Amino acid sequence: MVIAVVGVAAAALGLLGVAHWYVWRRLVRDVSAPGGRYRRAGTVLVVLLPVLSLLALLGGRAFPLAVERWFAWPGYLWLPVLLYLLLALLVGELLRPLLLRLPRRRETVAAPDAVVASAEDVPVEGAPAEDALAEDAPAEQEPPETVAVAPSRRLFVSRVVAGAAAGVAVGVVGNGAYGVLRGPQVKQVTVPLAKLPRAAHGYRIAVVSDIHLGPILGRAHTRRIVDTINATQPDLIAVVGDLVDGTVPELGPAARPLADLRAKDGAYFVTGNHEYFSGAAPWVDFVRELGVHPLENARVELPWFDLAGVNDIAGTSQGQGPDYARALGDRDRGRTAVLMAHQPVTVHDSVRHGVDLQLSGHTHGGQLWPGNYLAELANPTVAGLERYGDTQLYVTRGAGAWGPPVRVGAPSDITVVTLASLRA
Repeated sequence: MVIAVVGVAAAALGLLGVAHWYVWRRLVRDVSAPGGRYRRAGTVLVVLLPVLSLLALLGGRAFPLAVERWFAWPGYLWLPVLLYLLLALLVGELLRPLLLRLPRRRETVAAPDAVVASAEDVPVEGAPAEDALAEDAPAEQEPPETVAVAPSRRLFVSRVVAGAAAGVAVGVVGNGAYGVLRGPQVKQVTVPLAKLPRAAHGYRIAVVSDIHLGPILGRAHTRRIVDTINATQPDLIAVVGDLVDGTVPELGPAARPLADLRAKDGAYFVTGNHEYFSGAAPWVDFVRELGVHPLENARVELPWFDLAGVNDIAGTSQGQGPDYARALGDRDRGRTAVLMAHQPVTVHDSVRHGVDLQLSGHTHGGQLWPGNYLAELANPTVAGLERYGDTQLYVTRGAGAWGPPVRVGAPSDITVVTLASLRA
């Protein structure tokens, strides 16, 4: 097992090294003179930035939060910049041969030795007339030599491709970071449920997941989320895991605005996989102190339906994994059951236990395109509403971001799920 982990780590580092060598070649070596200031600075950055990224990924497991913040921003942001640099440069490889063949306008100057007659070219007085006439006859001359003053075509194309790739990468990442730091937008989804009583038609649940408080997203991020949720005036709030990336002493103050969540039937919380990285039990106790009710393989019977919650799969290794029998085993199946479970992959257990609606997160919708295609390999649903047998699964893209505070093609959201009774 250890050998396999070491092998995977070595392969990942090797791939990372090759990617950085390629970026250095196209963005530094091919566009600059040897020994120049630009080449020296570019080489230092291509060495320093991946080191910062590795330190950021180690994160709180190796450093206190106050130290982690110093390299989290540049280290995490470099990862999506590297991704989109590589994609843009690969497109540039396809365009490079075409650009090299395009016609160009060359600047020319006359060669200094092109003309100016010497004294020997002037006819001597008294020379034969035919000789004079011969001298006066226009002579066939070589065209003037030309000197190119524009940079070489290859250097010019290299600079165009490098500049365009850098501009695309920075623009895409900048826009994606703005989307995260601005805060999640509200999404509306209606879910029809066959067993829901007519009196509960229009019941509204605010679903939020993957807030990921940490070295980058802090108290201000939590405050934006709380204000956004409260503005929707939901009947119930479901916090579906991955609240934090750190310990209660470090991130408790950042999570404290959750105490201001307001809903008629309260706010509820289930653990995500990231809670178990730093210790889930202290966070369960802390959110309870804030007035958010943890559902640890438990259920509450609300007037119109049962609300249940199961622990995340990551808790299994610590003896705290999901327990569907405990959460749902003895309930009245004639009532609607809404389940909070962090990972969508548990939907098959929900089907077996007669759950009508499962609320999940975890996927981030892929977070960084084309990551959504990878997320599809590990999750039955990456984002949105889908049906599995008699169970409907809704997956929110989440309200924050893990690692890089950037989203591309997967905007963050808080979803207001409106329950609709088929009897209405």
